[in-house]
Amino acid sequence: MDLMKVVEKEYSNESKFPEFNAGDTITVSYKIKEGTKERIQEFRGAVIQRRGEGLTRTFTVRKQVGAFATERIFPDNSPFIEKIKVEKRGKVRRARIYYLRGLTGKKARIQERRF
Repeated sequence: MDLMKVVEKEYSNESKFPEFNAGDTITVSYKIKEGTKERIQEFRGAVIQRRGEGLTRTFTVRKQVGAFATERIFPDNSPFIEKIKVEKRGKVRRARIYYLRGLTGKKARIQERRF
């Protein structure tokens, strides 16, 4: 067996977060350390991509406020992520929706998937 897979299996924690894909709107609660203090901050936005596998798996969240947008990359196995809440399931046809970067206003909305 591959040595890297053995190490990843030993250090990987089972996914304690809900399953989500590109296009979904999620809220990520993560810990921020400021000196000796620690607080939880929430980052809510659309998932642009999921990348990697195993311990190196990451996801990118894009938050749009008015004309300004912020993107943040989170590792799946980060100890600083407290919880992830899926707000809406988006209906998209691509795994990486970089085209949102060029859109603003109503054009930047993602249609909701119905169950």
